[in-house]
Amino acid sequence: MGRHYLPNAAHKEELAKEIGFTSVEDLFSDVPKGMVKEFNLPEGKSEYEVFLELNSVLSMNRTVLEMPSFLGAGTYFHYVPAHVKYLIERSEFLTAYTPYQPEISQGMLQALFEYQSLIAELVGLPIVNASMYDWGTAMAEAALMSARVKKKSKFVVPKALSPEKKRVLHTYTAGPGVEIDYVDWNERGQVDIEKLKEAVDGAAGVYVEVPNFFGLLEEEIAAIGEIAHDAGALFVVGVDPTVLGLVEAPGELGADIVVGEAAYFGNPMNFGGPRAGIFAVRNDKKLIRQMPGRIIGMTKDADGKRAFVMTLQTREQHIRRAKATSNICSNEALVAVAAAIHLATLGPRGLTELGEVILKNTAYLKKRLSEVAEIPFEGINFKDILVRFEKSYDEIHGKLLERNIHGGYYVGEHFPELGESALFAATETTRKEWVDALIEALKEVA
Repeated sequence: MGRHYLPNAAHKEELAKEIGFTSVEDLFSDVPKGMVKEFNLPEGKSEYEVFLELNSVLSMNRTVLEMPSFLGAGTYFHYVPAHVKYLIERSEFLTAYTPYQPEISQGMLQALFEYQSLIAELVGLPIVNASMYDWGTAMAEAALMSARVKKKSKFVVPKALSPEKKRVLHTYTAGPGVEIDYVDWNERGQVDIEKLKEAVDGAAGVYVEVPNFFGLLEEEIAAIGEIAHDAGALFVVGVDPTVLGLVEAPGELGADIVVGEAAYFGNPMNFGGPRAGIFAVRNDKKLIRQMPGRIIGMTKDADGKRAFVMTLQTREQHIRRAKATSNICSNEALVAVAAAIHLATLGPRGLTELGEVILKNTAYLKKRLSEVAEIPFEGINFKDILVRFEKSYDEIHGKLLERNIHGGYYVGEHFPELGESALFAATETTRKEWVDALIEALKEVA
């Protein structure tokens, strides 16, 4: 192994000079001195010894069923029907990769076409791509796309936005120079309409979420869309799709672009990933041409039979290189297929029932939490509930863990004005006895 199998190994210095470096070592000149250290790894072990050691470490993990968790803020414990995992483990799906020669991937292309069709019906917009990496990257791509379409460099978002999404957004927009303008929330924890009117001047796009980061259903979606359009900006809505059996689709409320998280269907939490970001636009060629990611289309082959193709590939980096609309590469198609299978299983009635159970469980959790802490914002909550405590939440959380309960997501460090606050979440999997145990524990420690 080594040089014999690397055809360019003998030309390393020559290759470095070709791209503007005097030596290969210059490639790493940006790495601060002292950052690269010796690993001091222990001696190697046999496969069986490693197996035993890893199992010892993994045995320390506890499942949600063993330790009830109220964490949310973007990652939720949803039930995944057993058949979803069985179907996506079929080799046709499991081993499929980015279809650079799509005509030979008819089965995978059809599955992705079905995903697109289901999401289009769900969000109320006709054109959907075959998924982004996750909700955060979909939102960031919407910001870049808005800037390209409108030829403006400002994107307006709510101040009440997930810290993780903020970091992704700033990473994506820093290079192209897109300015991010934040709009504060009002006394109800929702987008302040009057402040939004001041912020939209010169904006390429306006973004809002349903529900918002505090778990509240924004009540002025249509009005926010009108403000965006009156200012000549695109209206971008981020949505948790599990709520769409209960509320009107964003596309019906004037959204030009809809983003969100498809992995809430058919996929476990997986320690935060992989995921599949929703990206949909209205039927406008200016938008479709600038849309990131790939779109699967249906056509006919030379014999007149139905066939599936990857359309508008000129937007892809393997053809357009630096001029591509996006650098999303290894599409997480398996995650999207799992979402499509789950959605097809639920159907419209099942989706509504799912939303109703989540809403009911959230309402019960909110009611019980109000007995032991302050709920600062009024409104309808879906999944997440912002709760404020008088004591240090870090201390409270530690004591909950001692009682075998995982508390909520601490937001005080990101929003100091909210004090010792945390987001507690419920889904269709949340049991009444879990909530009751949480409240009894909080009565002791909060």
